[in-house]
Amino acid sequence: MPDDIAATAGKLPIKMLHDRILVALRHEDGERRSTGGILIPATAQVAKRLVWGEARGVGGSVRQVKVGDQVLFSPEDQHEVEVHGEDLIILRERDVHAVAAERIEESTGLYL
Repeated sequence: MPDDIAATAGKLPIKMLHDRILVALRHEDGERRSTGGILIPATAQVAKRLVWGEARGVGGSVRQVKVGDQVLFSPEDQHEVEVHGEDLIILRERDVHAVAAERIEESTGLYL
């Protein structure tokens, strides 16, 4: 097999199925600092804390989330996967608590 084909063989396009969403975690949701300046590692769990991520792919049955949207979800509802050398998360649409996107109208009556 020529080198150029071998190099692209692991980079096939990915299509999410059904109600699944492929999400990349935001970098700032890893380690964070308290208001007093103490570094809190990503592995420390003081309480259940929801995190934001960016939707990178959506399945055909997903109705409320589009690629590029910011989604709020619980880290406990995730399945981790490595895609093209990047660590991503797979969620079901029902596990997403909120969506932040430019296309969302302000007249919903909900403010976060």
